[in-house]
Amino acid sequence: MELVYKGIVVEEALDDNRLLNQLFVEKIHITNHEKREDRWHMYQVLVSKEQIDELAKHIVDDWYIHFWKGTDIIALFSNNKQFEFNYNKKDTWKDVLEYGRSIGIAEEQLDFPISEL
Repeated sequence: MELVYKGIVVEEALDDNRLLNQLFVEKIHITNHEKREDRWHMYQVLVSKEQIDELAKHIVDDWYIHFWKGTDIIALFSNNKQFEFNYNKKDTWKDVLEYGRSIGIAEEQLDFPISEL
């Protein structure tokens, strides 16, 4: 299994956080919100395409996670919804942006950064 995609997985986006045990975790970051319930637990991971396909089955409503290889991005939403697009070619973002907006994800969160934690 070739680990070719990098991504930031937010634990709160998964319906089963035990899935993180199956991933190669490079870094962990917990946001600094004062209230515990407002904190996000973010894992920088290396994954295979097969692992991405499995994670796609476990995204909770109103969340997404994304992975990248170079400038190619795969975004996962609930209900096993996946989009593939190119970070540098904004015309390829149309479908993923429309879908993200349609399920209520804030515009500023639909930026799909391809940078590390």
